[in-house]
Amino acid sequence: MHVFLLLLVVLALTLLWAWRRPNRSRVDPRLDLETWQVVGDGLHNSNTDLVHWHGAFWLVHAASPWHLGSKQCRLVIRRSDDGRVFSWASELTMPGQDIRDPKLVPIGAKLFLYALPNTGLAATPYGTVYSTSEDGLRWESLRPIEIEGLPEDEASGWLLWRPKTRDGVTWLVPAYWRDHGRSILLSTQDGVRFRLVSRIWQGDGNDETDFEFLPDGRILATARLEIAPDSLLGHPGAHTLLATAAPPYERWSYAKSFVARLDGPALFAHDGRVFAVARYQPPPFGRLTRQASALARKRTALYVVEPDRLVHLSDVPSAGDTSYAGVVLREGSLFFSYYTSDVRRDWPWLLGMFLPSEIRMGRVSLTALAKLAEAEAPRA
Repeated sequence: MHVFLLLLVVLALTLLWAWRRPNRSRVDPRLDLETWQVVGDGLHNSNTDLVHWHGAFWLVHAASPWHLGSKQCRLVIRRSDDGRVFSWASELTMPGQDIRDPKLVPIGAKLFLYALPNTGLAATPYGTVYSTSEDGLRWESLRPIEIEGLPEDEASGWLLWRPKTRDGVTWLVPAYWRDHGRSILLSTQDGVRFRLVSRIWQGDGNDETDFEFLPDGRILATARLEIAPDSLLGHPGAHTLLATAAPPYERWSYAKSFVARLDGPALFAHDGRVFAVARYQPPPFGRLTRQASALARKRTALYVVEPDRLVHLSDVPSAGDTSYAGVVLREGSLFFSYYTSDVRRDWPWLLGMFLPSEIRMGRVSLTALAKLAEAEAPRA
């Protein structure tokens, strides 16, 4: 009994210490980073995306009681002329279901919104739905995407990330399987009907997969490799897959990085390089704080992404439950949205999952970003 009481006391003191622990995000001063809050209403706000369309910034995020699946979850769409003050524009729900990981993509004359519905308490979506709007204010009902070229037992259950295009005609998008462990590349011309291009990876608890175009026409993809999917204490082997393919994107080359497991990645290109805004776990690593452990501290961070390495450049002010960014390159600056727990504290990820979180915007000079990248990750 005395041992049990002692353990309770130790646990209580540990939680109290974690609750009061000040934030120690390491923001590189060379970035001259500016961040500001845009949503802080006491809800658990998360999973952002950002585009500039029809002369305005459009932000989407999930709003829920907590990080776990909730029937009360809704996707909120906000508009801003300057990227600083956002006003409510619309919202979408799937009655009786959770919905998360929204992505905004202008295709043709419409703004598409893709999202992942979920029916359980765990954050385990079962497929991808989409909606479209001609003005960002009025949206069609959410409906499933269509995928061709797959066996019948794989025709549904793929979770799309972020479609991108080089020519404005054909859009490519990576997708990962609902039960983890597989990722594929799809293409579309209308944003509704997709076809299989190639299989990117299989194994290692393959989860969230993003990509960007390299200057030579190849694509560079990252994948969150969990090893043991949805493990509370993470896994010492969790890491990031780096995969490249040249047109027609059917054959892939691979490398791996153990710098981080890129959760919620948003890749973008600038100055001949690929960058990412994604989650980062600062050291130390131990039995209870292995890579991707829910008991560890988390950050939203900036990275350089190359075919054979991942370089952490800087944290942004963030803590607890955080990341899942959207990016816009405009007027010589990187604008990005992200979510975070209280930036004054340094809660473990698990604590942040159950407490309110805010949506923030950041702005970095692209010149400063390129200079920092050259200093920290010199080109060969």
